[in-house]
Amino acid sequence: MNGRTREFAPGAVVAPPRSAGTPALAGAWSEDDGKLRSVTWNAEIPWDPQAEPPPFDEEPPYDPYYDEGPAPSPRQAQGTQAQGTDAPFVEPVETVHPETAVEALQRVFGYETFRGDQAAIIQNVIDGGDTVVLMPTGGGKSLCYQIPSLVRRGTGIVISPLIALMQDQVDALTAVGVRAAFLNSTQDAAERARVENAYLGGQLDLLYVAPERLSNEATKRFLARGEIALFAIDEAHCVSQWGHDFRPDYLALSELAERWPDVPRIALTATATEATHAEITERLGMQQAKHFVASFDRPNIRYRIENKGEVRKQLLSLIKGEHPTDSGIVYALSRNTVEKTAQFLADNGLKALPYHAGLDSRLRAATQSRFLREDGIIIVATIAFGMGIDKPDVRFVAHVDLPKSVEGYYQETGRAGRDGLPSTAWLAYGLQDVVQQRRMIDESPGDLAHRRRLSAHLDAMLALCETVHCRRVNLLGYFGQESTPCGNCDTCLEPPESWDGTVAAQKLLSTVVRLQRERNQRFGAGQLIDILRGKVTDRVTQLNHQSLSTWGIGQDLSDQQWRGVVRQLLAQGLLAVNDDGYGTLVITEASGEVLAGRHPVSMRREAERAARSVRSSGSSKSKAATAELAPADQELFEKLRAWRAGEAREQGVPAYIVFGDATLRAIAAERPSSLDQAGGISGIGEAKLQKYGEAILEVVASDAIS
Repeated sequence: MNGRTREFAPGAVVAPPRSAGTPALAGAWSEDDGKLRSVTWNAEIPWDPQAEPPPFDEEPPYDPYYDEGPAPSPRQAQGTQAQGTDAPFVEPVETVHPETAVEALQRVFGYETFRGDQAAIIQNVIDGGDTVVLMPTGGGKSLCYQIPSLVRRGTGIVISPLIALMQDQVDALTAVGVRAAFLNSTQDAAERARVENAYLGGQLDLLYVAPERLSNEATKRFLARGEIALFAIDEAHCVSQWGHDFRPDYLALSELAERWPDVPRIALTATATEATHAEITERLGMQQAKHFVASFDRPNIRYRIENKGEVRKQLLSLIKGEHPTDSGIVYALSRNTVEKTAQFLADNGLKALPYHAGLDSRLRAATQSRFLREDGIIIVATIAFGMGIDKPDVRFVAHVDLPKSVEGYYQETGRAGRDGLPSTAWLAYGLQDVVQQRRMIDESPGDLAHRRRLSAHLDAMLALCETVHCRRVNLLGYFGQESTPCGNCDTCLEPPESWDGTVAAQKLLSTVVRLQRERNQRFGAGQLIDILRGKVTDRVTQLNHQSLSTWGIGQDLSDQQWRGVVRQLLAQGLLAVNDDGYGTLVITEASGEVLAGRHPVSMRREAERAARSVRSSGSSKSKAATAELAPADQELFEKLRAWRAGEAREQGVPAYIVFGDATLRAIAAERPSSLDQAGGISGIGEAKLQKYGEAILEVVASDAIS
């Protein structure tokens, strides 16, 4: 008989296997003094799942049999069972030395060492401790739960809100030899049954589920019958009720500690102020957790903010001048702007696609798939797109509208350059953005405290836009982190001039006051500027505004400069948008100090800089993917990219799942001539070396011949 024997701890209760494809039980129980010692099963008699279909939309099937599957990674004996369950629990006898975290890192992912706090975070989870991690996008958050899931015994349960991306996440792990799967609403009953049986059979290292599924009691009972290594709560900021990504089902995740008190939890986010950090801790019930806050700095990203003019032409100039063949994301606030911007870029020869919630779900899925799998695709989207997108080679993120908060801006720009290569974060904003955002806040549902919180978010975003100092210093300071000027943002590379705008502010505020007090009138920026500039328009004449004492006193500044004055006064809280819904401007409590001459006003000088800055940076352009490579190595890099594209198409996966650009650059620079040499390159683990090693050597060798 072609059988296998598995040792179990004395007294363990074992049921016959019922997993799809699992060998059927055969032979006799081996006993000694009435206690189970081992069992042999027949590998030639597979169990047929069709003979007993799994229930649909009911509690998942139960299989307590622990089948280690093919060549499992050694695990530490640390898995636990849920409290209050009487499900049989199998305790395999450990016969191998447990794998360390570093060994798993090197074997599976092909990296020699951990970065930053990764080692300490991972060890804390392996040791069974709860952990809260704040780490920037691209900082290696995923490894912080993937490695412990490989080292600890049992399956790591990853709670992720990103159903549409679970397949790609699982594909990426499978490509490096990790046994991963997901459960979500996109699967049919048979697919769910296969995953459930694999989990119950101990054949999964990682299982991805959505928070909505985990709030279901049947799912919890199902998970309780397997062995859980840890719970990873990804995108943990979704628990924040005041955050822009709030998901109500995240609030129920605090119950995990009550049901599984001995299973470690790790909550991770790339976006959190000190207040959001505290809210995550409280709402998830992780007050006793160990906290790790990495630097939020993304030094490879160049931050640039410029005045909005003809924004689509500005955007086109940026892309064609600096990123003509690169993948990128363009964010806009409205669906209409998304559609028009995508069409404009497409009409100008770029592969631009719209993405927003109003599109058919199948079209959105196809668009997302193209973005992940093809080079040079530009997505124009609302903020509905991007969270969890694991595309390392996004070379630019552009905003054609002002983001609502620094948190949102940081998270969205963080989707650029996840591979660590040079990338651009570009934003164009103008006076109308400020007026629109203020109006949206005034019209938003919620109480006064909620609107004040939204206003505080916007004020911080405006401060970032209007600063005359390093943008990175301002950005990191918002998250409570100190830094020095970066030398890689627009204000560092081209320091802006500041000027004393006190008199200009007094002129504009006086006009607002006179209109309101003398005539009971309120107007937006356009009419105020016409009055200050002394223009004789039909409206000025009709309303007799030329008789105002402030008419014509602002001819020393251009229309654009006056719009800059209005914008900066709004940003500094010295002017406000009235809540009448028409965008009219009113004074604030602080305005009186300016009018009285007790509050000087410093302003950023408006300059015609947009076109020049694009041309100057475009003159030294080079694709980030080939930066710092010698010409010969650059040619090899392009050949490797072409080979990767073919592999990705054949497998139906995104190109980065085969290899990221950073790994291809390393291959091009080091030119390995043997499998041992290839295996020593960062990013090439055992599974990828076995799968792609020979092909890599062939590409390198063919380049040497040519």
